[in-house]
Amino acid sequence: MPNIGQIVATSLNNALLGIAIFIPKFVAGLIILLIGIIIATVLKQVIVGLFKALKVESFLKKYGVPELKEEFTWTNLLAEIVRWFVIIIFLIPTADIWGLPQIITVLNEFLLYLPNVFVAAVIALVGFVFARLSHDVILASTKGIDPQTSRAIATITRWSVNVFVILAVLSQLGVATDLIRILFTGLVAMLAIAGGIAFGLGGQGTARDIVEGVRKRFK
Repeated sequence: MPNIGQIVATSLNNALLGIAIFIPKFVAGLIILLIGIIIATVLKQVIVGLFKALKVESFLKKYGVPELKEEFTWTNLLAEIVRWFVIIIFLIPTADIWGLPQIITVLNEFLLYLPNVFVAAVIALVGFVFARLSHDVILASTKGIDPQTSRAIATITRWSVNVFVILAVLSQLGVATDLIRILFTGLVAMLAIAGGIAFGLGGQGTARDIVEGVRKRFK
């Protein structure tokens, strides 16, 4: 019985000592995390305010960029990515103080992946704007032909650019890279074959005239 009592007393002392040692570390890590959350929240508000002042959402809407939900706009998406990037930066020293090496490894990997998400969002925005500009340019430059044909060419161009943008975004995010590469190759091959067939069927007369003209010159 005295041995059991001594073992229990030793265990309680060790547990209390461990708690006493961990409490200062927990408080220090919590302070660092709270500072990070405050800085990230302030930075997010600054980005949202700046984008609203620049009327980024109106600009994107004007150029036909697909709209997201009202509570989750492109502005909020980019600002939220920046917010979590800052939070994770402060989470890493917090986990180090708390003695969580596995959490640090996961956070480092996630921290390295977040820039890919930000770059993918930027690629999507720029690509959708470029698709709309391509649509407008083609529509304006083909006014001399049939309006229905002009709109069809402009629409096909816009959706082709959108498809390439979506594939580029998925590739940037690392989602099914091999499958995206196959789809991209297949899409390019399909367009090339379709263009060749269209030129072959529709341009036979033109090709014949060119060949005849060359033949006459050599004669």
